[in-house]
Order: sequence, then structure tokens, then C-alpha cells
Amino acid sequence: MKCVSVCAVLSLLCHTDGVHIRDPNRNSSDVSVDLSAVIRRVDRRFLSVTIDASLASEEKFMYLLSSPKIRTLARALTPAFLRFGGTRQDFMVFTPQRRHTHSGVSAGNADVLLKHASCDLPSWLEEKLKKDWTQQQLILMREDLHRKYRRVKFTEFTVDLLHSFTNCSGMDLIFGLNALLRTADNTWNSSNARSLLQYCESRRYKMAWELGNEPNSYEKKAGIRVDGAQLGHDFTRLREMMTESKFYHDAGLYGPDVGQPRDHRADILEGFLQTGAEAVDACTWHHYYVNGRDTSLDDFLDPDILNTLAVKIDEVLKEVTLVSPGKRVWLGETSSAYGGGAVGLSDTFAAGFMWLDKLGLSARLGLDVVMRQVFIGSGSYHLVDDNLNPLPDFWLSVLYKRLVGLEVLSAEVFSSLNRSRRVRMYLHCANRNRYRTGALTLISMNLSEKPARISVPALVSSSTVEAFVLESDQPGEDGLYSRSVKLNGQLLKMVDDKTLPDFEGSRLPPAEHVALPAYSLAFFVFADARAAACV
Repeated sequence: MKCVSVCAVLSLLCHTDGVHIRDPNRNSSDVSVDLSAVIRRVDRRFLSVTIDASLASEEKFMYLLSSPKIRTLARALTPAFLRFGGTRQDFMVFTPQRRHTHSGVSAGNADVLLKHASCDLPSWLEEKLKKDWTQQQLILMREDLHRKYRRVKFTEFTVDLLHSFTNCSGMDLIFGLNALLRTADNTWNSSNARSLLQYCESRRYKMAWELGNEPNSYEKKAGIRVDGAQLGHDFTRLREMMTESKFYHDAGLYGPDVGQPRDHRADILEGFLQTGAEAVDACTWHHYYVNGRDTSLDDFLDPDILNTLAVKIDEVLKEVTLVSPGKRVWLGETSSAYGGGAVGLSDTFAAGFMWLDKLGLSARLGLDVVMRQVFIGSGSYHLVDDNLNPLPDFWLSVLYKRLVGLEVLSAEVFSSLNRSRRVRMYLHCANRNRYRTGALTLISMNLSEKPARISVPALVSSSTVEAFVLESDQPGEDGLYSRSVKLNGQLLKMVDDKTLPDFEGSRLPPAEHVALPAYSLAFFVFADARAAACV
């Protein structure tokens, strides 16, 4: 085993002969990395996204997915799953009626909108929908606050638009079915789902499926309690329906999308696994760090809060392994703060630290897919804002897609001082579609107000380095609240609605240290590393 040391030092470059690193101020971190073996390998769609079902609260808003701008942004995140689901999926009922006049759309406008389902949305219509969506979100917020959700009828239009969007962007659609349609004996009423599957099969729509969203909260949201064992039986019934279909016989089924384990929530997952594990292709759960209504900037930069994810992952993996060894585990929905996100934080540069650390930690600990809530939709944790402009976490996600490979390598950080915990790193093989075999990508972040430096390991010191450093467009702590981001000093923005900017790395010569500015996120690609694990 070949192990080398990387030194991350706040404010001063550290020099070393071996693995034991010291700094005159004793303000250092030791990182032991193993370049000889892959410890994990994630799905090629590891970083995936969601669209919250609230977008279909009035069916006309689904036509925003025909915007050329939003489709351009989606293509930049492929390959990826696109999960359509969330709280309101369990209040949605498929109402197949081609001439249906749906809420907010006249019969005449419905024809116009359908015409544009598979082509570019006219700019005048896009502007009107964006304006109306701003008002719609106020209604959705009131429903969330009072937990009073109305039943939403959706037609073929929603399904057609979702399929068109994912087909054009190259994403793989996962559609969330309503699990709160129950019979008198509290089993799942599958008739509406059958109608939807039959329509999708008639259109030859390739897609995967889920059933229900956060069943642990059904009692609060709808006054209905469904235990884990019953949930497993419901999924088994859905799998039987899919098996009966010639088209969806081998389609993916994922669930149960439980909230992160705490208190009574763990027993729902356990009960589900006992009766439904064989029905699903991957076990899904949700994770958020903090409550969006009472969190702070300090929480977003707190290493202790970031580390809580490892505890939750360990709990879920142990539960799944105990009952269904080898079953893949996904984060089926996740972001920084629950409750729709934290206003003024979840959509700013500050959110990137939670997002990038979650990606690094999830891959290292064994999760196969992480689905970001949301690509577009209500709340404050979106990747694309209400004007369809990309936010900092979108740019961070695109860079991750372009630079980070599927193979995870071992990288352990040992800190001598508490402050050094604010430099966090993860190591992957580089993206093999963009770099030659043997290349490495070091994922780095500096949560501190002081700059940090990382010495290049001796084993790869002859490699050139491409640096991709993300900073806010404003200096200091105030910049953490910004909704704009710079890459190597250049502001990131779209060239036009169909063109993203060039993502140019800064080339560093061999044997140079790499620097992490204060409050920065970075990817360092060692293109000529020739790491044995990445060949």
C-alpha cells in the first residue's frame, strides 16, 4: 500500500519530509491518502436532482420545463436521475382527460401550451408563467405552514411535459406515485397508479417509479398512519403491477423515501425492509441538516453539523445491511435545511459548503446516489431561481459533474487544532470522460475566514495541476450571502439562454502548493498523477 501525506495549513505553507507534519503555530492538518485502491464506486448518476411536485399544483406551471434556458441548465447536469415527487405527490390524482380545462388554463390556451410542450416556450409565455409562479408560491407556503393540502388533479399534460423535459435534457425520470390513496382496510389503492402506468406505457415513456414521500409524516399531513410493514406490502403490490407490464417489467422502483432516522422513524424503515426490500432496486431516505426557520450562517459553516450526516448514514446503512445485505442505498431527497430551505442562506454561496461536503461524505461512506432538492420549484434551496437563473450550487454541481469521477479513494484527515477542521477534503479519480486514466481530483473546501494551503504529495509532485477555485463575488463574510460566484476570479454567468460559459481551470506547474482562499470551494485535478487506482 502506497500512502502519502497532504498538509493543509491555515495561512502558512507547511514543509515536511514524511507523514508527520508540524507547523510553528501547530495549526495544521495531516491527510493520509491511499492511491493504490478504490474504496467505493458510485453510480454514474451519483449527483442527481429533483423537481418538487408542487410545480404541478397548477398544471400550467409545468410548461416552464419547456423553457430553452431551463433545458440548457438541465443538460449540464447529466447523466442524472430526475425525481418528480415531494410532499404534494401524495395529494396528486391522475385525471386522464385530453380536453380537460385545468386550473388556470383556458381550453384555448391549453392547445397553445400543448403545442409548445416539445419545443421552445415563447418568451412572452415564459415571463407570464414566472410572474404567476411567484404568487403561487405564497399559496404553497401557507399550505405548508398549516399542513392543509388540497387534492391536485393532473392530466396527461404533466406527464408529457416531464417526459419531454427529461428526454431533451438526457436525464432519467423517476415519477413519484400517490401512496395516500387508501382502501377501507388501509392498504394502498392502486387503481389510479394503474391508470397512469397504462397511459405511460401507451406512449412508450421510459421511466422509473416511487411510491409515497416521507411516510413517517403521513399522520401530521393527512391524519393517516401507515406502518412500515404495510408500506412494504404496498411496494410489493406496485412491483407486481410493473411485472405484469411488458414495458415496465424491468423498470426501476425506489423507496420508501423515509425521513432521516430519529425517534419513531427508524421503525418505519425497519418494517418496510422486512416486507418490501425485495420490491425495490434501492432503498431511499431523506436528509437535511437543520430547520430552515431557525438556522444561521454559523450552522452552515459548522464542522460538527456537517459531521452529523456521517452518523445518519451509518444508522441507515446498518439497518439496510441487517435486513437486506447488498441493497443499494440512496439519498432520495436532500438539501441544507428542511421546511423549504433557509431564506437568504440555502440559495446563496454559503450553501455550497453543506452541498459539497455532503457529496464527498456520501460517496466515501457508501451511498450510490444523492438527489438534490430542488432543481427548480418552490422554497429557497433550489439550484435555479424563479427567473430561471443558475444559483451558486448549480455552478458547483456542474463542476462536480465535469471533474469528479465515480471511483472514491481513501483520504483521512487528522487535525491537531480544532480550527483546522474547517479545511475538509475528499479524493476521487478524475472524470474519465475528460481526463486520461490515472488522473486524480482533490475536492477541497475552506470554511475558515483565513486562507489555507495544501502541499502537493510527493507521489504526484511531477503532475501539472488544474485548479478550479470557487469564491463569492464579494469579499469576506458578507460574500457568503451572495447569489453569485466566481471561478478562478471570473464571474460565472450564462452567455445566452442556450450557452454556458467556459469552465477554465488555472494550470499550476508541478511541485507547486495549491492554495485555498478564505471561504472557498475548490477542485484540484492532478492530470498526470498516474494513480494506480485510477488506471
